[in-house]
Amino acid sequence: MKGGGYYSQRTRGAKDVIDNASEMLVEAADAIDLPDKGRAIVLADFGAADGGTSESALRKCIERVRMRFSDAQIQISYTDLPSNDFSALFKNLLGFGSLTANTYLTDIENVYVNACGIGFHKQLLPDASLDIGFSATAMHYISEKPGPIENHVHMVGASSNTLTAYAAQAQKNWNDLLLARANELRPNGQLVMLNFGIDEEGRYLGHTGGVNMFDTFANLWTQMRDEGVISSDEFINTAFPQYYRTVEEFCAPFKNEDSLVYQAGLRLISARTGVVKCPYRKAYDESDGTMSAREFAQSYIPTLRSWSEAVFLNGLDDARPLEQRHLIVDDFYKRYEDRVASDPDGHAMDYVHCYLAVRKIADQS
Repeated sequence: MKGGGYYSQRTRGAKDVIDNASEMLVEAADAIDLPDKGRAIVLADFGAADGGTSESALRKCIERVRMRFSDAQIQISYTDLPSNDFSALFKNLLGFGSLTANTYLTDIENVYVNACGIGFHKQLLPDASLDIGFSATAMHYISEKPGPIENHVHMVGASSNTLTAYAAQAQKNWNDLLLARANELRPNGQLVMLNFGIDEEGRYLGHTGGVNMFDTFANLWTQMRDEGVISSDEFINTAFPQYYRTVEEFCAPFKNEDSLVYQAGLRLISARTGVVKCPYRKAYDESDGTMSAREFAQSYIPTLRSWSEAVFLNGLDDARPLEQRHLIVDDFYKRYEDRVASDPDGHAMDYVHCYLAVRKIADQS
């Protein structure tokens, strides 16, 4: 993710998704067991980025925990990759960011925060130590790309053996991360996961009936390849390490009694899909013509850039000077902005998620 607090400032839609699902965290807080004397209640945000989008929802969860267990200490663990901007995370939590001056950390006593710079495909917390695990808009990332994607930059544009390879990698990663969470969870602990996916109507992020966002990415990157701005190798080297699972793929490990996930004690409480409309498109549509197409494009493109820039930057040859690589990526997003400004119809990044609630059973006998 783009650092320096840019992610939270430019991803209003991601925050809307979490805020709309905050009741799931409150319900999880209502379900956890009374902690043993002297033991803290532990929450974790897996794939937290700079923490800004989840702060409000986690606050509601913490307040419910505090209501139930007034004297218990509460520990919040934030996890992300080692390249994450953890400095921005702690600034946000301490109220130094531009989003808010008050957070749960500044307002609620007996709450402690730490961070872990290791990816969530591995176990990150000790066995039976976690009460509530949360993750939003993160677990579509796979641990490694199984190979290049011909003529596209994302698995939604892949086919045949390439798509099969991405699906196999995603299935392995999903099982691995669920087994890791099963080890971490206490009996009756819960997971709340809001994951990008493909819904029952075939919709996914940026593809809900208008212009396909990922096809636009691929089209513009192809254009730059054909013009000689980037090389063919750089085009092939550019692919999102992501996989959008279907509802069936999300739920499969919980429904198969022979799966390691089921045998580890994880049980599905609920699973549903939902679409949250792009807030930038909504503002443009509701402006009654007072917002120009260029102004819409200038407000819209940064939310795409906040999470996608690293993919295009990393696809470029390391032999290029860093300044040159940044200029190429700037050109790429400027082309996207110009395309939207010239014809804004259909451009929107609607969020399509699968909302999962999972429980670790207390007795597996």
